[in-house]
Amino acid sequence: MTEQKETLQDKTVTEAPKAEGTQEAPKKKREVLPGVKMLQDIVTDVYQAAWDAKKAGRPVGWSSSKFPCELAEVFDLAVVYPENQAAGIAARHDGERMCQEAENMGFDNDICGYARISLAYSAGVETTNESRRVPEPDFVLCCNNICNCMTKWYENIARMHNIPLIMIDIPYRNEIGVSEDNVAYIKGQFMDAIEQLEKISGKKFDEKKFEEVCANANRTSKAWLKVCDFQKYVPSPMSGFDLFNHMADIVTARAKKTTAAAFDQLAVDLERYRQEGKSTAPFEEQYRILFEGIPCWPALRDLFKPLKKDGLNVTAVVYAPAFGFVYDDLDSMCAAYCKAPNSVCLEEGVEWRAKLCRDNKVDGALVHYNRSCKPWSGYMPEMQRRWTEELGIPCVSFDGDQADPRNFNAAQYETRVQGLVEAMADRRAKMKED
Repeated sequence: MTEQKETLQDKTVTEAPKAEGTQEAPKKKREVLPGVKMLQDIVTDVYQAAWDAKKAGRPVGWSSSKFPCELAEVFDLAVVYPENQAAGIAARHDGERMCQEAENMGFDNDICGYARISLAYSAGVETTNESRRVPEPDFVLCCNNICNCMTKWYENIARMHNIPLIMIDIPYRNEIGVSEDNVAYIKGQFMDAIEQLEKISGKKFDEKKFEEVCANANRTSKAWLKVCDFQKYVPSPMSGFDLFNHMADIVTARAKKTTAAAFDQLAVDLERYRQEGKSTAPFEEQYRILFEGIPCWPALRDLFKPLKKDGLNVTAVVYAPAFGFVYDDLDSMCAAYCKAPNSVCLEEGVEWRAKLCRDNKVDGALVHYNRSCKPWSGYMPEMQRRWTEELGIPCVSFDGDQADPRNFNAAQYETRVQGLVEAMADRRAKMKED
């Protein structure tokens, strides 16, 4: 999840020092699109709503990012998201200290950096990132469609605070598609979750309101996917990293009308940029790449700088559109929440990425082997081999971490990016010869 206020591009050094005696030209201020302005306060409002609820004596929940948010939204429950919180803490350079605090408590440094930050915070360790402070939870919502670490992470939070844990278990898919048995299994858990949320909220489930909430969530997801689709244009009217910056909104406020309206407006803005030949990327697009995995939030400047230097625009990511849950009814809603990068079989995962690469016309791939996300990184060598063979594009990888800066080496990363640039240039030259 992303830190909303300080974006990747905001952290990037854009100008070289001027020679002595020369007058520095005034910097051209980047346009803030109307849709982006609408999105800027949404995450802040979600966090503020949680504090307001706590002060008023109403229950506050902590939720995994891909838990069906519609189930809590129908009861007007205030919910915050530890993954988004941890990403924000990491982006503001407090991740290493929080991870170390968790390790001092006995949590292994091999587990997810988000989990370590969250567990430290849950145990009472305060963060220096004031914008990502949240009230103590009264209940937790967990869905393991993201990873297997998620279950134990949220179990520990529930034990620390002696609060209810509502768990949605999504079976791993060994085959393409979702079986009727899996849908029935998940639907039963939805019904159980609704009963538990009735007790927590003190409200009865309202079928009509649930339909309204689902309609809002679908509208938001469709608008989000439309925004993601703008990356297919050449040149792309947006930087792929802008999708990462906006993910905080799709995660924390997917079922809210304001979020849907903001993404609808952003789609309008990007269409204008497309027609005008503009882009949110602060450089001219020379190459188009797939960025595989979660960004290294503590190293945003180092991550972006070599991409900008050689004009590498990220035009394909699987992480962002994976939050676009679209469905027609309760059964298809259950099936929709089965689609996550770490819950689909290898064959489906390969095709998912290969289609993105073909549709979005990528020249190469940059793969993040993320120490914090072993389910994702574990099958990446085989996936990388398959889509490289199928697509014929150069592919390089780098070691890193989504939250713990100790696992990222900027020099190694820059070398790998340079290698990718050279490989893409060679491929382009050979294609011209042929």
